[in-house]
Amino acid sequence: MTPTPGWPVPIGEAARRAGVSARMVRHYESLGLLPPVGRTGSGYRQYTEADVHALRFIGRARTLGFSMEEIRELLALWQDKGRASASVKRIAQGHIDDLAARIAAMQAMQRTLQTLVSCCQGNDRPDCPILDDLAAGQAEHHAPTASRKTLPNQ
Repeated sequence: MTPTPGWPVPIGEAARRAGVSARMVRHYESLGLLPPVGRTGSGYRQYTEADVHALRFIGRARTLGFSMEEIRELLALWQDKGRASASVKRIAQGHIDDLAARIAAMQAMQRTLQTLVSCCQGNDRPDCPILDDLAAGQAEHHAPTASRKTLPNQ
């Protein structure tokens, strides 16, 4: 098979074309997300057009927040022309579900912090429901209990 003109390329050029850093290229290789690449006689890595395409795939999957294991699965499915799209959809839906749970948890944290901030007088006095709540060590994301006595109108 004749190489495509302009290919293969060294790691810096492959990284540039893929929109990732050379450090990340080496990291993806170390995780086995890329097959072993060719090397020059002096040991420099040489990347093909297919390698760069896979690096773009990995980079895009990372920007969508997929885990390395999910990316490994998606790469395998992408390279398997006989794949069932249901397998791809299952991974993507699982990721959506995980994102929704993380968003809900962050919104609960935001609500708790908003409640605490609204209860804090923010004046020169040392009383602070924010610090009281943190000192109570509550792990749950709900309205503070340690500071309720300081909440107005309660």
